[in-house]
Amino acid sequence: MSQLLRFPAEWEPQSAVLLAWPHEGTDWADRLAQVEQTYVGLVAAITRFQPALVCVAGPALRARAAAQLASAGVDLDQVRFFEVDYDDTWLRDSGPITLREGPGYRLLDFHFTAWGGKFEAGRDDQLVARLHAAGLFRDASHRRVDFALEGGGIETDGRGTLLSTWRCLHERHPGKSRAEITALLENELVQSRTLWLDRGYLEGDDTDAHIDTLARFAAPDAIVYQACDDPDDSHYAELQAMAAELAALRTADDQPYRLFPLPWARPVLDEGRRLAASYANFLIINDAVLMPAYGDAADEAAAQVLADAFPGREIVPVNCRPLIWQNGSLHCVTMQLPEGLLA
Repeated sequence: MSQLLRFPAEWEPQSAVLLAWPHEGTDWADRLAQVEQTYVGLVAAITRFQPALVCVAGPALRARAAAQLASAGVDLDQVRFFEVDYDDTWLRDSGPITLREGPGYRLLDFHFTAWGGKFEAGRDDQLVARLHAAGLFRDASHRRVDFALEGGGIETDGRGTLLSTWRCLHERHPGKSRAEITALLENELVQSRTLWLDRGYLEGDDTDAHIDTLARFAAPDAIVYQACDDPDDSHYAELQAMAAELAALRTADDQPYRLFPLPWARPVLDEGRRLAASYANFLIINDAVLMPAYGDAADEAAAQVLADAFPGREIVPVNCRPLIWQNGSLHCVTMQLPEGLLA
């Protein structure tokens, strides 16, 4: 692994969290008021610990977002707005994947296809280049990579181990072998090994099984994952098989991982459609973990699991019930920016 390039883990110090405010031109239009309240709660939680960099599609939206945040008591000194066009608000997948490059940074700009061409994504695919061109990032280089990859599809332990799901990457690149995809990921992301999960999925997830809905590193030797303990649930067999795969994985030191199974929320239905209410879609920030809450009895138990997995960090629930209507949750709409990156 290069000594000059390194892919930092999410729990390392951050300068800010990047997100994009929903508006009537996004898929949130039909339930905009509900999702805006989730964004208010999310930015309020972030800014208790660090700044938020909020993309807005013009001055009118900037004023609207600022007014809503101010009325909720959010410290606007901790919020930085940036005006830019975007198709939607899934910044985990359209935002930059940042490597440390010596004393500076490298912004990796993978091809964003809206999860295999499911939606229009022309403006989202240009987002990283526009953020970089605007000078938002101190001394970062920019590298465009002609390979479809979303930030939600990968996890790193910050020490050269990558975790991903074969279902997602194979769906994006059906003509490439596992060896070819592994080599490309390890080269671009500066990883020394890749751990693949072949099992695990969530109904209502249109990302083709992003790893950030299923299993997440909590430390180089620890993984938090979404479990299912209901034999009558349609997910039971698949998530049990995924749990067995995780138990068989070994750290770089050839030790089993410490595993933290998250509880299973009751089915959330929207007009008969099952929504992907995963507790694994949490966001690690400075001194805290922001946890997606769904108004379910399992919320409290999920918070306790995360407290056990992240000792010393405050666990902050954020109401994400409105987000899963569009098939994502808290981690999906955010992208952490490493310490020192923001100009």
